[in-house]
Amino acid sequence: METVIIDGVELHLTEPDNVPMTWVGQPELVTQVQAAWLVLGDEDFPLNPRLVGKPGVGKTTLAYHAGKSLNKPVYLFQATMDTRPEDLIVTPVISEGGKIKYMASSIVSAMIKGGVAIIDEGNRMSEKSWASLAPLLDSRRYVESVVAGIKIKAHPEFRLCTTMNDDASTFELPEYIHSRLQPQIFIDFPERDEELLILRKNLPFADDEILEYVVEFLQAAHDADERYSVRDGINIARYALKRVANSEHRALAKKDHEIILNYLREAASLILDEGATNYFNDLLDEMTDEQ
Repeated sequence: METVIIDGVELHLTEPDNVPMTWVGQPELVTQVQAAWLVLGDEDFPLNPRLVGKPGVGKTTLAYHAGKSLNKPVYLFQATMDTRPEDLIVTPVISEGGKIKYMASSIVSAMIKGGVAIIDEGNRMSEKSWASLAPLLDSRRYVESVVAGIKIKAHPEFRLCTTMNDDASTFELPEYIHSRLQPQIFIDFPERDEELLILRKNLPFADDEILEYVVEFLQAAHDADERYSVRDGINIARYALKRVANSEHRALAKKDHEIILNYLREAASLILDEGATNYFNDLLDEMTDEQ
């Protein structure tokens, strides 16, 4: 574990995240995030984009991909309702011999290393926690650790982005925080072709027929203003494929569209709700009518 000394205090840094996240489709969204991070001169400083959308549309993947595309180390921080200011900056822990060891958060580690910090689901975090980051989000570019008694300045290459779910189980953040988290980039459900590309990227072992069924389900759900996302579609397809593979008649199941649709209906009911099965019922009815 790497350590640094700041004002005589030793900080233990967090390792960056290396995860298999690749953004598929809508390249203009990557461009928008990276444009927000540009610095145009000595008097300029980067913006802190806020990615907003329904759960499962790929906000975290977009932020991660944008950071990795700039060849920067990327650090993920998962915000929760009980995230404390010290969780965001420096946490003291008891090490061997009873000594206090200061652990830098993933955000502070990114600040020191000149990486990208992604605060995931940021509006699940309280105003008190966000207030501790306020100096970092404007031209001051620093945080203060009350626990360690130090001020930590951000590396010039440090960049920050937060994702926020568009749902009810979140805090209303004050204007002075929202004004520091700009621009707001809205991510909507993908178009049909993009959704199919995402499914193929995440399920390269799946037959196109199953992926087509799942895309039809998702597109119909989007038209009906359901909150079902491509992440839900990936999980439904993955479970249905496992049911096919585990079937006593798997050779038949791979070719029998009715069996496949029944597995997809089962997956939809287990992963989402009974209402989701209606879309696969409609697909099954359409297939029966065609026959």
